[in-house]
Amino acid sequence: MDHDAVFAQFVREHTATLLRSAYLLTGNSMAAEDLVQETFVRLFPKWDRVQAADVPMAYVRRSMVNGFLNQRRRPSSREIVVDEVPERIDGRDIGVEVTNRDLVWRMLTTLPDRQRAALVMRFFEDLADEQIAESLGCRLGTVRSLISRGLAALREQTLRENALNNADAEGRQA
Repeated sequence: MDHDAVFAQFVREHTATLLRSAYLLTGNSMAAEDLVQETFVRLFPKWDRVQAADVPMAYVRRSMVNGFLNQRRRPSSREIVVDEVPERIDGRDIGVEVTNRDLVWRMLTTLPDRQRAALVMRFFEDLADEQIAESLGCRLGTVRSLISRGLAALREQTLRENALNNADAEGRQA
C-alpha cells in the first residue's frame, strides 16, 4: 500500500477513538475535532516514522496529548467554552446526562493538565500505565502518581460538593 492509502486507512480506523480522548481532554467537540485534525496534519509528512513505531497508535496518541498540553500553555486556552446539547431525541434523559457530563468536565478542568490527561487515558481509554507513560513521555511511577493525585483531588471535590448540597438542603428545610 502506498503512503497516502496507509495514512487514510489509519485515520478511518482510529479517528473515533482519538476523538473520544480529545473530547475528554478538551471538553468540547469542536476543539476535540481540531485537536485530532491538527495531530493528523502534523504527523502526515512524517507518517513513515509513525508506521515504524512499535505501536503507531501510541505514537499518535502521544503526539495528540503533547499537542493538547502545548495548546493549554497558550494564553488563548483560558477561554471558557460551552458545549451544545445534542439535538437528537433518543429517549435518554439528556438533562441528567448533560449535568453529569458537565460535572465530570468541571471537576476534570480543575486538575493540572498532565493529571487530567493521565486520568482520561486510564479511565476513558482504558490504557495501561506503560501506555500512558509512553504517551506522556514520563516514567511509570510518575503516571501512578499523576493518577493517584488526580483521583484524590476529584474525591475531595466530590466530598466538598456533597457537603455543600447537604447544607443547602438542610437550609431549605429549616
